[in-house]
Amino acid sequence: MAALNDADILSALKEDTERGFRLLMAKYKETVYWHIRRLVVLHADAQDASQETFVRIFRSFRQFKGECSFAVWIYRIATNEALRILRQRREGRLSLDDPEAGADLLRADGYVDFNDLEAVKLQKAILSLPTKQQLVFNLRYYNELGYDEIAAITGSTADSAKTNYHIAKEKIVKYVKSIV
Repeated sequence: MAALNDADILSALKEDTERGFRLLMAKYKETVYWHIRRLVVLHADAQDASQETFVRIFRSFRQFKGECSFAVWIYRIATNEALRILRQRREGRLSLDDPEAGADLLRADGYVDFNDLEAVKLQKAILSLPTKQQLVFNLRYYNELGYDEIAAITGSTADSAKTNYHIAKEKIVKYVKSIV
């Protein structure tokens, strides 16, 4: 199958929602899952938020106006779902402001490969960041999005996204060096 283009996915969604949804899932299922997973950490939470993301996309794709790219719109919905889960945790179960809480979640998840010590260090460093910096760092580093796209997803400016990314990067380097 040739690379799926967002315009074709949107067109398919409008003409034949079942086929369009299959195309949407083929292109975005894994990307959305990992975007959410990097924020919420736990596999089960990422699955729940991913599922809710696609339900919301399915219910509202007709309202997509093209003011941003379709991918940015999808990331914005996925980000909101991830942040909803983080808020629920904060209100009820634990505080993610505590850097160790994120590390505990990482250890509790059976889907993390602890044989890759560098990756584990990086994930712990990312989890030590405030949520906004985590989000911006993940979108830039893992998803390779531009600052304008990140700004559209996070509801900020490109300059703010750039600043948050560079601060996050400096904190990560400092964190990794401190646990050597």
